Order: sequence, then structure tokens, then C-alpha cells
Amino acid sequence: MLVLMASFSQCSSAQKLQKEAPVPFGEVYCQNWNAGVQGGGSGLNIYIPIGDHTIALDSVYFRGRVSKLEMKQNSQLLVGSFRTDNNSPKDIVMSSDSKEEYANQIPGEMTPIPFELKDDECVVSYKQNNKTLYYKILNVKQKEPLNYPSAPPNKN
Repeated sequence: MLVLMASFSQCSSAQKLQKEAPVPFGEVYCQNWNAGVQGGGSGLNIYIPIGDHTIALDSVYFRGRVSKLEMKQNSQLLVGSFRTDNNSPKDIVMSSDSKEEYANQIPGEMTPIPFELKDDECVVSYKQNNKTLYYKILNVKQKEPLNYPSAPPNKN
């Protein structure tokens, strides 16, 4: 009886996906990026071209993470950005005195998302009639990484 009740409670908490797209989508793709300077950071951006703005898309769930969607200026392109730890500044104090290590940041844990997605799938959220709805996008293309060049040498 307990197992049966637990399975029903999991079903009720699952997010229901819509069958029809809220707006027409172009080819959705993602791209890793790396800063050209040590400690400049890195990340992954997902690009979602949309056909119109009748419904405002809010967030994207992709590869186990969630990001707010931002509209590129003068464009019909939404972008979700995910920072990664590669090439990030590491300001960690290592000392035999634990008081000196007090200011170190605790590594953040990823909060699980409410969807099971493959690496080439994402889910977008949007509001309609004051209700949050979700739509799954398939076949997200992976483009070549964008490696920003390093700063030019300083000629003094």
C-alpha cells in the first residue's frame, strides 16, 4: 500500500508537457564558450530562435540545469546561459589554520530539474492564463565551441 501511495505522489509532482509548441521555433542549438584569459570563465549557451512574441518564454531546462531566457537585442533569438567551472577563478585559501579557510566558498550543488531529458532535448517554460506550462524541444544541435581569443599583448 505504501509503495502504491508513493508512486501516485510522484506522478502528481511531475510537470506535464504540452503537445503543441507555444510559438514557432527555428533550429535550436547550443554552444560551449571559453574566455581567452586565465580565470575568465566558461559556459554553455542555448539559442532558441522564435517566430513571434505572442507568448513570452521564461526559462529553459537543459542538461540537468535551468536558466532564465533572455532576448537578444533587436532579434528573435532567446538565449539561456549556463556557467561552468572550467577556467573560473579559484580563490581558495589552503592553510593548516582552519580560521584562514573560513572565507572559502562551498561548492554549489545542482538542484535536480523536474524532467528527464537527453543531451539533445530541452524544455521551455512559459505562462499562459496565469498558469506555467512546459514544452519539450527535441534535436538540439551542438555547435563547435566558441573560444574567445586572449587579449593582445600590452605594447608599452
